[in-house]
Amino acid sequence: MIIDCHGHFTTTPAKVMGFRSKQIDHFKKTGQTYKEAPPVVTDEEIHSAITDGQLKVMNERGIDLTIFSPRAIGMDHQFGNEESNVIWAVYCNDLIHRVCKMFPKHFVGVCQLPQVTGVKPGKAIFDELDRCINELGFIGANLNPDPSGGMWTDPPFTDKDWWYPLFEKFVAHDIPVMIHVSGSCNPHFNAVATHYINGDTTAFVQFMMSDLFKDFPTLKFLIPHGGGAVPYHWGRFRGLAQELKKPLLKDHLLNNIFFDTCVYHQPGIDLLTKVIPVENILFASEMIGAVRGIDPETGHYFDDTKRYIQSSDILNDDQRYKIYEGNTRRVFPRLDAHLKAKGL
Repeated sequence: MIIDCHGHFTTTPAKVMGFRSKQIDHFKKTGQTYKEAPPVVTDEEIHSAITDGQLKVMNERGIDLTIFSPRAIGMDHQFGNEESNVIWAVYCNDLIHRVCKMFPKHFVGVCQLPQVTGVKPGKAIFDELDRCINELGFIGANLNPDPSGGMWTDPPFTDKDWWYPLFEKFVAHDIPVMIHVSGSCNPHFNAVATHYINGDTTAFVQFMMSDLFKDFPTLKFLIPHGGGAVPYHWGRFRGLAQELKKPLLKDHLLNNIFFDTCVYHQPGIDLLTKVIPVENILFASEMIGAVRGIDPETGHYFDDTKRYIQSSDILNDDQRYKIYEGNTRRVFPRLDAHLKAKGL
Protein backbone atom coordinates (compact mmCIF):
# COMPACT_ATOMS: atom_id res chain seq x y z
CA MET A 1 0.00 0.00 0.00
CA ILE A 2 1.18 3.50 -0.80
CA ILE A 3 0.09 6.04 1.81
CA ASP A 4 0.52 9.76 1.21
CA CYS A 5 0.80 11.30 4.68
CA HIS A 6 0.38 14.90 3.54
CA GLY A 7 -2.64 15.98 1.52
CA HIS A 8 -4.88 19.05 1.76
CA PHE A 9 -8.37 19.69 0.41
CA THR A 10 -7.23 22.35 -2.04
CA THR A 11 -10.04 21.78 -4.54
CA THR A 12 -12.97 22.90 -2.41
CA PRO A 13 -15.65 24.93 -4.20
CA ALA A 14 -14.76 28.63 -4.40
CA LYS A 15 -17.51 29.55 -1.96
CA VAL A 16 -15.63 27.82 0.87
CA MET A 17 -12.68 30.20 0.77
CA GLY A 18 -15.12 32.96 -0.13
CA PHE A 19 -16.74 32.49 3.27
CA ARG A 20 -13.37 32.80 4.99
CA SER A 21 -12.72 36.02 3.11
CA LYS A 22 -16.03 37.40 4.41
CA GLN A 23 -15.08 36.41 7.96
CA ILE A 24 -11.72 38.13 7.70
CA ASP A 25 -13.04 41.28 6.02
CA HIS A 26 -15.82 41.64 8.59
CA PHE A 27 -13.43 41.22 11.49
CA LYS A 28 -10.98 43.74 10.06
CA LYS A 29 -13.77 46.32 9.66
CA THR A 30 -15.67 45.74 12.91
CA GLY A 31 -13.53 43.68 15.27
CA GLN A 32 -16.53 41.35 15.55
CA THR A 33 -17.29 37.81 14.43
CA TYR A 34 -19.05 37.39 11.09
CA LYS A 35 -22.44 35.92 12.01
CA GLU A 36 -23.72 34.52 8.73
CA ALA A 37 -23.65 30.73 8.50
CA PRO A 38 -21.07 29.08 6.23
CA PRO A 39 -22.34 28.16 2.78
CA VAL A 40 -23.76 24.69 2.21
CA VAL A 41 -21.55 22.38 0.16
CA THR A 42 -23.54 19.57 -1.42
CA ASP A 43 -22.44 15.96 -1.65
CA GLU A 44 -22.33 16.38 -5.40
CA GLU A 45 -19.93 19.31 -5.09
CA ILE A 46 -17.63 17.35 -2.78
CA HIS A 47 -17.75 14.30 -5.03
CA SER A 48 -16.86 16.36 -8.08
CA ALA A 49 -14.09 18.26 -6.28
CA ILE A 50 -12.44 15.00 -5.18
CA THR A 51 -12.96 12.80 -8.25
CA ASP A 52 -11.77 15.55 -10.59
CA GLY A 53 -8.97 16.55 -8.20
CA GLN A 54 -7.07 14.59 -5.59
CA LEU A 55 -8.53 11.16 -6.34
CA LYS A 56 -7.93 11.51 -10.07
CA VAL A 57 -4.26 12.29 -9.47
CA MET A 58 -3.93 9.55 -6.83
CA ASN A 59 -5.21 6.99 -9.32
CA GLU A 60 -2.90 8.25 -12.06
CA ARG A 61 0.14 8.03 -9.77
CA GLY A 62 -0.70 4.82 -7.91
CA ILE A 63 -1.36 6.28 -4.46
CA ASP A 64 -3.81 4.21 -2.43
CA LEU A 65 -4.59 6.37 0.60
CA THR A 66 -4.11 10.01 1.54
CA ILE A 67 -4.02 11.44 5.05
CA PHE A 68 -6.19 14.45 4.37
CA SER A 69 -6.59 17.81 6.10
CA PRO A 70 -7.97 21.26 5.30
CA ARG A 71 -6.05 23.61 3.03
CA ALA A 72 -2.98 24.71 5.01
CA ILE A 73 -2.61 28.18 3.57
CA GLY A 74 -6.33 28.68 4.26
CA MET A 75 -6.10 28.00 8.00
CA ASP A 76 -5.53 31.75 8.37
CA HIS A 77 -4.66 31.71 12.07
CA GLN A 78 -3.14 35.16 11.63
CA PHE A 79 -6.63 36.62 11.12
CA GLY A 80 -9.84 36.78 13.13
CA ASN A 81 -10.64 36.03 16.75
CA GLU A 82 -11.17 32.78 18.61
CA GLU A 83 -14.90 32.62 17.89
CA SER A 84 -14.53 33.09 14.14
CA ASN A 85 -11.60 30.68 13.94
CA VAL A 86 -13.58 27.99 15.74
CA ILE A 87 -16.40 28.41 13.22
CA TRP A 88 -13.89 28.18 10.38
CA ALA A 89 -12.05 25.13 11.78
CA VAL A 90 -15.29 23.23 12.47
CA TYR A 91 -16.54 23.97 8.96
CA CYS A 92 -13.27 22.85 7.33
CA ASN A 93 -12.93 19.74 9.48
CA ASP A 94 -16.52 18.73 8.74
CA LEU A 95 -15.75 18.93 5.01
CA ILE A 96 -12.77 16.61 5.52
CA HIS A 97 -14.98 14.20 7.46
CA ARG A 98 -17.50 14.14 4.61
CA VAL A 99 -14.73 13.36 2.11
CA CYS A 100 -13.53 10.48 4.29
CA LYS A 101 -17.07 9.08 4.62
CA MET A 102 -17.65 9.40 0.89
CA PHE A 103 -14.30 7.81 -0.08
CA PRO A 104 -13.36 5.61 2.89
CA LYS A 105 -10.84 3.54 0.93
CA HIS A 106 -8.85 6.56 -0.12
CA PHE A 107 -8.91 9.22 2.63
CA VAL A 108 -8.49 9.48 6.40
CA GLY A 109 -8.77 12.76 8.27
CA VAL A 110 -6.40 15.05 10.12
CA CYS A 111 -7.74 18.19 11.76
CA GLN A 112 -7.17 21.90 11.58
CA LEU A 113 -7.01 23.54 15.01
CA PRO A 114 -8.68 26.92 15.72
CA GLN A 115 -5.47 28.68 16.70
CA VAL A 116 -5.36 32.47 16.96
CA THR A 117 -2.28 34.60 17.07
CA GLY A 118 -1.69 35.91 20.60
CA VAL A 119 -4.13 33.44 22.20
CA LYS A 120 -2.74 30.64 24.34
CA PRO A 121 -4.02 27.22 23.25
CA GLY A 122 -6.94 26.37 25.51
CA LYS A 123 -10.49 25.10 25.65
CA ALA A 124 -11.52 26.05 22.11
CA ILE A 125 -8.62 24.10 20.62
CA PHE A 126 -8.99 21.22 23.06
CA ASP A 127 -12.71 20.86 22.32
CA GLU A 128 -12.25 20.79 18.55
CA LEU A 129 -9.38 18.33 18.85
CA ASP A 130 -11.52 16.06 21.05
CA ARG A 131 -14.42 16.29 18.61
CA CYS A 132 -12.29 15.43 15.60
CA ILE A 133 -10.57 12.46 17.23
CA ASN A 134 -13.46 11.05 19.25
CA GLU A 135 -16.43 11.81 17.00
CA LEU A 136 -15.06 12.18 13.46
CA GLY A 137 -12.46 9.42 13.68
CA PHE A 138 -9.50 11.59 12.69
CA ILE A 139 -6.01 10.20 13.21
CA GLY A 140 -3.90 13.33 13.78
CA ALA A 141 -3.74 17.11 13.84
CA ASN A 142 -1.90 19.96 12.16
CA LEU A 143 -0.20 22.48 14.43
CA ASN A 144 0.91 25.96 13.40
CA PRO A 145 4.14 26.98 15.20
CA ASP A 146 3.59 30.60 14.11
CA PRO A 147 -0.08 31.64 14.11
CA SER A 148 1.02 35.23 13.47
CA GLY A 149 1.85 34.46 9.85
CA GLY A 150 5.57 35.06 9.63
CA MET A 151 5.92 37.58 12.46
CA TRP A 152 6.70 34.95 15.13
CA THR A 153 5.01 36.85 17.96
CA ASP A 154 3.77 33.82 19.92
CA PRO A 155 6.03 31.93 22.35
CA PRO A 156 8.27 29.17 20.97
CA PHE A 157 7.69 25.48 21.64
CA THR A 158 10.20 25.77 24.48
CA ASP A 159 7.58 27.74 26.48
CA LYS A 160 6.06 25.11 28.75
CA ASP A 161 3.22 27.26 30.08
CA TRP A 162 2.01 28.10 26.57
CA TRP A 163 2.34 24.75 24.80
CA TYR A 164 2.51 21.88 27.31
CA PRO A 165 -1.25 21.63 28.00
CA LEU A 166 -1.83 21.11 24.28
CA PHE A 167 1.01 18.58 24.04
CA GLU A 168 -0.61 16.67 26.90
CA LYS A 169 -3.80 16.43 24.81
CA PHE A 170 -1.87 15.07 21.84
CA VAL A 171 -0.29 12.41 24.03
CA ALA A 172 -3.62 11.49 25.62
CA HIS A 173 -5.12 10.94 22.16
CA ASP A 174 -2.01 9.04 20.98
CA ILE A 175 -1.79 11.03 17.76
CA PRO A 176 1.15 12.42 15.81
CA VAL A 177 1.09 16.08 14.87
CA MET A 178 2.19 17.67 11.63
CA ILE A 179 3.93 21.02 11.94
CA HIS A 180 2.42 23.34 9.33
CA VAL A 181 2.34 27.11 9.11
CA SER A 182 -0.35 28.93 7.13
CA GLY A 183 -0.22 32.16 5.15
CA SER A 184 2.42 34.86 5.50
CA CYS A 185 1.78 38.43 6.64
CA ASN A 186 5.45 39.26 6.32
CA PRO A 187 6.26 40.83 2.93
CA HIS A 188 9.74 39.31 3.08
CA PHE A 189 8.35 35.76 3.10
CA ASN A 190 6.56 34.13 0.21
CA ALA A 191 4.17 31.72 1.92
CA VAL A 192 5.06 28.45 0.21
CA ALA A 193 8.65 29.19 -0.84
CA THR A 194 9.95 30.85 2.31
CA HIS A 195 7.46 30.82 5.18
CA TYR A 196 6.76 27.09 4.96
CA ILE A 197 10.44 26.19 4.97
CA ASN A 198 11.14 28.71 7.76
CA GLY A 199 8.36 27.18 9.85
CA ASP A 200 9.62 23.62 9.41
CA THR A 201 13.22 24.53 10.19
CA THR A 202 12.38 26.78 13.13
CA ALA A 203 10.19 24.16 14.76
CA PHE A 204 12.98 21.59 14.47
CA VAL A 205 15.50 23.92 16.08
CA GLN A 206 13.09 24.74 18.91
CA PHE A 207 12.71 21.02 19.57
CA MET A 208 16.49 20.63 19.45
CA MET A 209 17.00 23.39 22.01
CA SER A 210 14.42 21.96 24.40
CA ASP A 211 14.09 18.85 26.52
CA LEU A 212 10.53 18.34 25.31
CA PHE A 213 10.84 14.64 24.66
CA LYS A 214 12.14 13.95 28.15
CA ASP A 215 8.80 15.30 29.34
CA PHE A 216 6.77 13.67 26.51
CA PRO A 217 8.66 10.56 25.38
CA THR A 218 5.75 9.32 23.23
CA LEU A 219 4.89 12.63 21.55
CA LYS A 220 5.53 12.53 17.79
CA PHE A 221 5.85 15.35 15.28
CA LEU A 222 5.97 15.17 11.51
CA ILE A 223 7.96 17.97 9.91
CA PRO A 224 6.78 18.36 6.30
CA HIS A 225 8.39 19.55 3.08
CA GLY A 226 11.30 17.19 3.64
CA GLY A 227 12.08 18.81 6.98
CA GLY A 228 12.65 22.30 5.59
CA ALA A 229 16.36 23.09 5.62
CA VAL A 230 17.14 20.44 8.23
CA PRO A 231 18.57 17.60 6.10
CA TYR A 232 20.72 19.98 4.05
CA HIS A 233 22.22 21.46 7.24
CA TRP A 234 22.26 18.27 9.34
CA GLY A 235 25.91 18.77 10.23
CA ARG A 236 25.25 22.31 11.44
CA PHE A 237 22.42 21.15 13.69
CA ARG A 238 24.42 18.22 15.03
CA GLY A 239 27.21 20.64 15.87
CA LEU A 240 24.89 23.14 17.52
CA ALA A 241 23.32 20.39 19.62
CA GLN A 242 26.79 19.41 20.75
CA GLU A 243 27.57 23.03 21.68
CA LEU A 244 24.32 23.12 23.68
CA LYS A 245 25.39 19.96 25.56
CA LYS A 246 22.44 18.05 24.14
CA PRO A 247 22.55 14.33 23.37
CA LEU A 248 23.31 13.15 19.86
CA LEU A 249 20.40 14.12 17.60
CA LYS A 250 19.59 10.49 16.82
CA ASP A 251 18.90 10.01 20.53
CA HIS A 252 17.66 13.51 21.34
CA LEU A 253 15.07 13.86 18.55
CA LEU A 254 14.78 10.99 16.10
CA ASN A 255 12.57 8.82 18.29
CA ASN A 256 9.98 11.59 18.09
CA ILE A 257 10.50 13.60 14.91
CA PHE A 258 9.79 12.42 11.38
CA PHE A 259 10.08 13.94 7.91
CA ASP A 260 7.99 13.63 4.76
CA THR A 261 9.04 13.41 1.11
CA CYS A 262 7.51 16.65 -0.18
CA VAL A 263 10.78 17.48 -1.93
CA TYR A 264 10.29 18.14 -5.59
CA HIS A 265 13.45 16.93 -7.31
CA GLN A 266 15.51 13.75 -7.35
CA PRO A 267 18.70 15.22 -5.79
CA GLY A 268 16.62 16.54 -2.88
CA ILE A 269 15.07 13.14 -2.19
CA ASP A 270 18.49 11.52 -2.51
CA LEU A 271 19.91 13.94 0.05
CA LEU A 272 17.00 13.31 2.41
CA THR A 273 17.40 9.55 2.25
CA LYS A 274 21.18 9.72 2.66
CA VAL A 275 21.12 12.02 5.69
CA ILE A 276 17.97 11.05 7.59
CA PRO A 277 17.42 7.42 8.68
CA VAL A 278 14.86 5.71 6.47
CA GLU A 279 12.86 4.85 9.61
CA ASN A 280 12.15 8.57 10.02
CA ILE A 281 10.87 9.23 6.49
CA LEU A 282 7.21 9.07 5.46
CA PHE A 283 5.98 9.22 1.89
CA ALA A 284 4.08 12.38 0.91
CA SER A 285 3.45 14.56 -2.11
CA GLU A 286 1.18 17.40 -0.87
CA MET A 287 -0.67 17.27 -4.14
CA ILE A 288 -2.71 19.09 -5.36
CA GLY A 289 -0.69 21.74 -3.59
CA ALA A 290 1.94 24.40 -3.71
CA VAL A 291 3.86 23.31 -6.82
CA ARG A 292 1.60 21.94 -9.54
CA GLY A 293 3.58 22.38 -12.74
CA ILE A 294 5.68 20.11 -14.93
CA ASP A 295 9.45 20.09 -14.49
CA PRO A 296 10.92 21.00 -17.90
CA GLU A 297 14.03 18.99 -17.07
CA THR A 298 12.13 15.72 -16.57
CA GLY A 299 8.80 16.16 -18.31
CA HIS A 300 7.00 15.03 -15.12
CA TYR A 301 5.07 16.90 -12.45
CA PHE A 302 7.26 18.35 -9.72
CA ASP A 303 4.98 16.93 -6.99
CA ASP A 304 4.95 13.37 -8.38
CA THR A 305 7.22 12.33 -5.52
CA LYS A 306 6.61 8.61 -5.96
CA ARG A 307 8.78 8.80 -9.08
CA TYR A 308 11.71 9.99 -6.98
CA ILE A 309 11.35 7.16 -4.47
CA GLN A 310 11.03 4.60 -7.26
CA SER A 311 14.01 6.04 -9.16
CA SER A 312 16.31 6.20 -6.15
CA ASP A 313 19.41 4.04 -6.42
CA ILE A 314 19.96 4.52 -2.68
CA LEU A 315 16.86 2.69 -1.47
CA ASN A 316 16.12 -1.02 -1.56
CA ASP A 317 12.64 -2.56 -1.66
CA ASP A 318 12.43 -2.99 2.10
CA GLN A 319 13.31 0.67 2.62
CA ARG A 320 10.74 1.72 0.03
CA TYR A 321 8.10 -0.28 1.91
CA LYS A 322 8.99 1.55 5.12
CA ILE A 323 8.68 4.93 3.43
CA TYR A 324 5.47 4.08 1.54
CA GLU A 325 3.58 2.31 4.31
CA GLY A 326 5.40 0.82 7.29
CA ASN A 327 6.66 4.02 8.88
CA THR A 328 3.33 5.80 8.45
CA ARG A 329 1.42 2.99 10.13
CA ARG A 330 3.92 3.05 13.00
CA VAL A 331 3.79 6.83 13.45
CA PHE A 332 -0.01 6.99 13.11
CA PRO A 333 -1.28 4.25 15.46
CA ARG A 334 -4.91 5.18 14.85
CA LEU A 335 -4.35 4.73 11.12
CA ASP A 336 -2.81 1.31 11.70
CA ALA A 337 -5.81 0.26 13.80
CA HIS A 338 -8.16 1.67 11.14
CA LEU A 339 -6.48 -0.35 8.40
CA LYS A 340 -6.27 -3.53 10.46
CA ALA A 341 -10.00 -3.27 11.14
CA LYS A 342 -10.46 -3.38 7.35
CA GLY A 343 -8.20 -6.41 7.05
CA LEU A 344 -5.33 -4.39 5.58
